[in-house]
Amino acid sequence: MKAITRARVPRCMLFSSTSHSQHSQFRNDIRNNLKLKYPISENNNFEETVDVLCQQKRVKEAVELLHRIDHRPSGRVYSTLIAACVRHRVLELGRRVHAHTKASNFVLGVVMSNRLLDMYAKCGSLVDAQMLFDEMGHRDLCSWNTMIAGYAKLGRLEQARKLFDEMPNRDNFSWNAAISGYVSHDRPWEALELFRAMQRCERSNSNKFTLSSALAASAAIPCLRLGKEIHGFLIRTELNLDEVVWSALLDLYGKCGSLDEARGIFDQMKSKDVVSWTTMIHRCFEDGRKEEGFSLFRDLTRSGVRPNEYTFAGVLNKCADHAAEHLGKEVHGYMIRVGYDPCSFAVSALVHMYSKCGNTRAARRVFNQMVQPDLVSWTSLIVGYAQNGEPDEALHFFELLLQSGTKPDQITFVGVLSACTHAGLVDKGLEYFHSIREKHGLMHTADHYACVIDLLARSGRFKEAEDIIDNMPIKPDKFLWASLLGGCRIHGNLELAKRAAKALYEIEPENPATYITLANIYANAGLWTEVAKVRKDMDNRGIVKKPGKSWIEIKRKMHVFLVGDTSHPKTSHIHEFLVELSKKMKEEGYVPDTNFVLHDVEEEQKEQNLVYHSEKLAVAFGILSTPPGTPIKVFKNLRTCVDCHTGIKYISKIVQRKIIVRDSNRFHCFENGICSCKDYW
Repeated sequence: MKAITRARVPRCMLFSSTSHSQHSQFRNDIRNNLKLKYPISENNNFEETVDVLCQQKRVKEAVELLHRIDHRPSGRVYSTLIAACVRHRVLELGRRVHAHTKASNFVLGVVMSNRLLDMYAKCGSLVDAQMLFDEMGHRDLCSWNTMIAGYAKLGRLEQARKLFDEMPNRDNFSWNAAISGYVSHDRPWEALELFRAMQRCERSNSNKFTLSSALAASAAIPCLRLGKEIHGFLIRTELNLDEVVWSALLDLYGKCGSLDEARGIFDQMKSKDVVSWTTMIHRCFEDGRKEEGFSLFRDLTRSGVRPNEYTFAGVLNKCADHAAEHLGKEVHGYMIRVGYDPCSFAVSALVHMYSKCGNTRAARRVFNQMVQPDLVSWTSLIVGYAQNGEPDEALHFFELLLQSGTKPDQITFVGVLSACTHAGLVDKGLEYFHSIREKHGLMHTADHYACVIDLLARSGRFKEAEDIIDNMPIKPDKFLWASLLGGCRIHGNLELAKRAAKALYEIEPENPATYITLANIYANAGLWTEVAKVRKDMDNRGIVKKPGKSWIEIKRKMHVFLVGDTSHPKTSHIHEFLVELSKKMKEEGYVPDTNFVLHDVEEEQKEQNLVYHSEKLAVAFGILSTPPGTPIKVFKNLRTCVDCHTGIKYISKIVQRKIIVRDSNRFHCFENGICSCKDYW
């Protein structure tokens, strides 16, 4: 058998073949790793790799590539990297790019230097920008403007103005940057001074940006005359006005209190954005033209422009101020239809609106839908429960707030203390009062002191109240003294009432409430001579008692009643109905409370005066104008009197209605002869 012989391969040939194979595999592995790490093709070069990485927001990796090459990058690479650093505001990476230009001996021209200046300015490092600016052998207009704009934006106006005054040439951007810097940082007079200097400069022409800033400065002062001068300049020069200038004009007239002219500007605007709509709506509200504001909001919803959260919040807060729940519900419904961010502060405004309108059930429903309620929402719900006679719920939600990790603020504690006041929880209220400073590290405010004095005075604990007043670190305000006076009225504390009234006379001598309350205390004590002195003092000072006014909305029409009012077209029916109700009320055990009727007249006349108090007129009209069983909601500008409070309890039982009265202090929910305040208000 012939032996099979193995071909001999020289060792050098075998080694050479293996080495070539391993080397090829090594190169392929590197190429594959690069493909995995950097998404480029084999033909892509370094510049393309940087481009791709920057497009994919992998700026750090793109900058790191600078240190992996053995040649100097082109100016295009540096420009790409600097632009990416500006776009993503990565200052440290930008500094590394700048350092690499120095290390590679790349000569920075004025264009590349300007790009670095812009990067440093926009990333907030004006120290680096100033160092580069000082090193530049040649600066152009862009260099100066970049530095001025950077300093102005950060509020370093002295440095901006110094550079502005030193620069050899200026263009519109230079003027605009300096003027808008003054406007943005609440220095309107200097902005207008510079604007006038610009107008005197023959080479400078004001453009829409300059004029918008000048109008904003006039609005900030506010100075209608200066604003009208600029408006006149706009008309004379026949500039093509855009939305920015129109909005600035609208803001000017609105802030200067010239609402009719603001509305004229608004109506002339061909293209109204959401900012213009929101500004005009809010100006109407601020000027007391709420119906016009609500009407404009409805126009906005039909305009095709979508309201933003500022629009919604402003309208809802105004609904809360006027207890216009039906309008608030309209806004809520619209928000649901168009969709809204459940985390926006407009949702907090919804909670606030429903709480202020006495609908705590709806407020809680909205609150429960919030992913992470903010402090405003928590506080609105707590205050809402407190004012609506549900103190237990108010305090329950305060404890939930603490458990949630949300830190209460000073306003939250006003709601908590109010809840304790309305419920008569004196010791609990004092515990919360002391915890404000001791547990939560907050300072007591004047409102906190007013609440705790109200709490103590209502319960007749006058010694403790006086101790707090005498030792509090801040000066007692009118709300504190009014709370004390109110407690004295409840308990007939004449001496302390005189002290509170004397303090109130000094703070607000023209407020009729002080005189009326003191006169009521004297009247209840039968001191009619003292009552006469108070009334004479009011006459001598020309002080007129603020008339009690109540109103009710029926079929979206507001009906307003004053005490003894006979102007309503259904007055005779209302009075007849009240006479019949009075008979039924007395049969049920009602006894008119004439203690606080000021006039020293016969008892029968006192009772007659009580029958036609404004809230009773409004309640009677509501009952007559709605189907049986319909809840009645009445609003009053003053605190409801004791007799009306007692009387409406009887009325709710007789007519089998839920009657809600919101007075100046709180909500009272009367049902089946019982009030939610438990007769403690």
